[in-house]
Amino acid sequence: MLFICYPKCSTCQTAKKWLEAYNVAFNERNIKEINPTVEELKIWYGMSGIPLKKFFNTSGLLYKDLKLKDKLPAMSEEEQLELLASDGMLVKRPLLVSDDFVLVGFRDTVWENKIFK
Repeated sequence: MLFICYPKCSTCQTAKKWLEAYNVAFNERNIKEINPTVEELKIWYGMSGIPLKKFFNTSGLLYKDLKLKDKLPAMSEEEQLELLASDGMLVKRPLLVSDDFVLVGFRDTVWENKIFK
């Protein structure tokens, strides 16, 4: 599995500790150093089963600075994907990507149900 995180994010730190406690094998990727590409985001969005707007880090400073709450509804899906790919700090994290599913954000019960189903 691919664990995409921002190491300074407390939620990401909690998720990483959770994965380690359950001995879940993963490769870690720093979202600040390696932004998700538009192609990756399209695939993950398709696999996730959630609305694209849920991929945005709505509590982040960049989201607020760009006033995306007001702008996103008028943007096309392609424009939103391009925007997400432009800066990893716009993407909600952590992301957990497997061959079968994509999880956005960390909720231990949701992760447990998906990983150990």
